[in-house]
Amino acid sequence: MISRRGFLTRTAALSVASRLPHLWAADGRLLSVAHQAAERAADLVIIGGGAGGCAAALAACARGLRVIMTEETAWIGGQFTSQAVPPDENRWIESIGGSASYLALRAAVRDAYRGDPALNARARTNARLNPGNGWVSRVCAEPRVWLSVLESTLAPYVASGALTILRGTRAIAADVDRDTVRAVRVRDDAGRETVLRAPYFADATELGDLLPLCGAEHVSGAESRRMTGEPHAPEEAQPDNQQSFTVVFAMDYRAGETHTVERPAEYARWRQTMVTVDDTAWPLLSFDEPANKRIGFDPVARTGYWSYRRIIDHTLFAPGHYASDITLVNWWQNDYSFGPLVGVSPDEAQRHRRAAKSLSLCLLHWLQTEAPRPDGGQGWPGLRLRPDIVGTSDGLAMYPYVRESRRLRTRTLVREQDVLKNLLPPGTETTAFADSVGIGHYAMDLHRTTRGDTGGYGETVPFQIPLGALVPVRLRNLLPACKNLGVTHLTNGCFRLHPIEWNLGEAAGHLAATALSTKRPPVAVFEDTRRTRDLQRTLTNAGVRLAWPSPLPPG
Repeated sequence: MISRRGFLTRTAALSVASRLPHLWAADGRLLSVAHQAAERAADLVIIGGGAGGCAAALAACARGLRVIMTEETAWIGGQFTSQAVPPDENRWIESIGGSASYLALRAAVRDAYRGDPALNARARTNARLNPGNGWVSRVCAEPRVWLSVLESTLAPYVASGALTILRGTRAIAADVDRDTVRAVRVRDDAGRETVLRAPYFADATELGDLLPLCGAEHVSGAESRRMTGEPHAPEEAQPDNQQSFTVVFAMDYRAGETHTVERPAEYARWRQTMVTVDDTAWPLLSFDEPANKRIGFDPVARTGYWSYRRIIDHTLFAPGHYASDITLVNWWQNDYSFGPLVGVSPDEAQRHRRAAKSLSLCLLHWLQTEAPRPDGGQGWPGLRLRPDIVGTSDGLAMYPYVRESRRLRTRTLVREQDVLKNLLPPGTETTAFADSVGIGHYAMDLHRTTRGDTGGYGETVPFQIPLGALVPVRLRNLLPACKNLGVTHLTNGCFRLHPIEWNLGEAAGHLAATALSTKRPPVAVFEDTRRTRDLQRTLTNAGVRLAWPSPLPPG
């Protein structure tokens, strides 16, 4: 966190030089007169334009706020778009399992495909159209379609001037006065810096980047059992023990053609890497591990991992409209668990990102050249990388799929004993947070970690998002809006999914609007039952479900 004096000194230096543009070094030194710094103000500044950021912007703008939202990449949407991850959802998502705005988003994606004349009649009339027929999600669709729908949803607010989106922009410093964030300094890809001022700020970055800049109390990695009381937490805290992240890529299959990528420089390294599962070591680039072997892979038969995250099922369209299915590769084999992105230097984080990209390209090369085929042969050279699907020149997603972020220390901490079925009293059907601002459900799904934990998959009850998990222990005007709310290393595994992140962002947007309209900070809303109830009525009127019905309907 840059000191307030340092922040103001930099800002003052810009004012002194008035019309002259500037370029600053990371340590605060003025390097050259290169770009003119700007200053912008809004009611709410959202740093990060992922799923939660977009939902926060939508909710806040609908309440009449002026909003500035930044996004590090060229695409807003996060998991849906720049990370190329189809939505992981709950079994009630088609009816009661998400907020009205989230369900509308999914419906708009389906309608976008129904607008394609090449879609066949049976698929067009399917109320639950799944463009890819992938089995990870009920709406497996192309990242660009999710992007188009998100941009269309926000377009009226952009056109009216209520919403400003700064793409290719990241936070680099914050001005904090005691318990209040006054401004955040951002820098775009061209090196231009802008000071963003607002009474409220939301951190919707994928890694919780704003938290250390603001000096917010936060944690990363695994908490100790003493800190959380969780039975499955380690005895000692492990800040470096974080879930793996994945660089996703898209591919199709062109039988009889050769699209083999050049052998990556690190291929031998990854080909020799072993991963231990249940005390047995398995080659990372293989389908040998028992769970992977059961799934298998066959792009000709269109089975196994091929259909897992498939985003286009070419049989739903007129012959020739798509030459092949298109699938996304976010598998066990390219989960990068060999170093964290949080709690390390920027150089080390970049090294891990480059290595994760290398792993994904090595997986593709292995699939093209060595993967076992049902006929006894090796490799499918017809597998073709699809850069156009993910919007990059190298064919890899714009941003890694991040499963675990820095997490804000909040008034309420959601622990495994709050959501895990076998730790709750017998017969417990759902959680019961009186200050609920939304709902969610997913297994407590932890992927392989940086310390070699092989993960777990604990059954949870349908749960709620407590308001207290959005309210920092100290800062009065900073809100979480991604994976950085008050959860633990363990419960992050069930809170990190698309509809829950969207609901969190939506709640954060409404909370900021309520705080502004009542002139009371979020902590005052949390501490006053009457104000909490007022916020909950607002959320309910906006289509946000606060509780699961009892009994639960069939999924």
